[in-house]
Amino acid sequence: MSPERQRLIRLLFDEYIEMYAARDARLVTRFSDNFSGFAGSSDQLIKSRSDWVDVTLQDFAQVPGRIGIDVVDLFPQELSDDVVAVTAFFHIRLPIPDALFARETARLVLVFRHEEGDWKIAHSSISIPYGLARDGEVYPVGRLQQRNLELEALVEERTQALAQANQRLQLISNTDGLTGIANRRYFDQTLAREWARTQRTQTPLSLIMLDVDVFKHFNDHYGHLAGDACLQALALTLAQTGGRREGDLVARFGGEEFVVLLPASDAQAAMEVARQIQQAIQALALPHEGAPYGIVTVSFGVASLVPQRDQAPEELVRRADRAMYRAKQGGRNRIELAPD
Repeated sequence: MSPERQRLIRLLFDEYIEMYAARDARLVTRFSDNFSGFAGSSDQLIKSRSDWVDVTLQDFAQVPGRIGIDVVDLFPQELSDDVVAVTAFFHIRLPIPDALFARETARLVLVFRHEEGDWKIAHSSISIPYGLARDGEVYPVGRLQQRNLELEALVEERTQALAQANQRLQLISNTDGLTGIANRRYFDQTLAREWARTQRTQTPLSLIMLDVDVFKHFNDHYGHLAGDACLQALALTLAQTGGRREGDLVARFGGEEFVVLLPASDAQAAMEVARQIQQAIQALALPHEGAPYGIVTVSFGVASLVPQRDQAPEELVRRADRAMYRAKQGGRNRIELAPD
């Protein structure tokens, strides 16, 4: 993680801690509309922003004076470009005599997500040792110790839940928002991984790159909403015809360009997949008044190679892109295979 990213996460965390310690009601404006969380003093799972606002304001009303928070340890995490998290251990000093409570370690996990130009709190889970004194006790030592044991199990459970939530967030960060297929970021990661794997095994790696023919004219004529619907229909067709094998990847490369990554497929197999995709798209018969055939068509570039140590993954993309350009120059609605 870059130093700049670490400073950003620490800044977000410090802002949260200061507002929480000061009992600042403006803290509720930092919560995401898509919020989840839980509080250590409650067994209630919070599933909405409004519920968490109620919990926070109740917290502030119960202890209105400023509280002290001493951070013991902190671990920032960068989950994706727009999702970061921080786990912190700290001591809480209430504005009342409470030496025992202050020595207990509280645990906090915050997940921040970048939404509409601002960082919002998407998840908050806090575990606070708490309990009442038992008979024969002056201070709640026994209950605090018992509560700590319970919290260890609870932290483990919540850690697993957070891991699952992180996986869901990771899936979201790897998905194209319009079409629902993989995005460019995930394609780049997968290409690098498959390139390294096929380089070790010396097996072929193939790439199909395709671009919608005269799509600007489609948008100008039918409107951008129709253009979005067209891309969604094409993405669904690609997913159904181009990503049938485990390990194959269909992704939106950018704009009206898509890619299909085919590990362990040679040029002949990749060309066959491209032909199947072409036929499936033609079968959609999406009207396109400005296209030569009167329907939406696509130009394909296919490249296949066995990765060598003196080559980079971008070489496969360049070859497929050049082949696609030749398909465009050759009249569109064509499939061109890159030379070896």
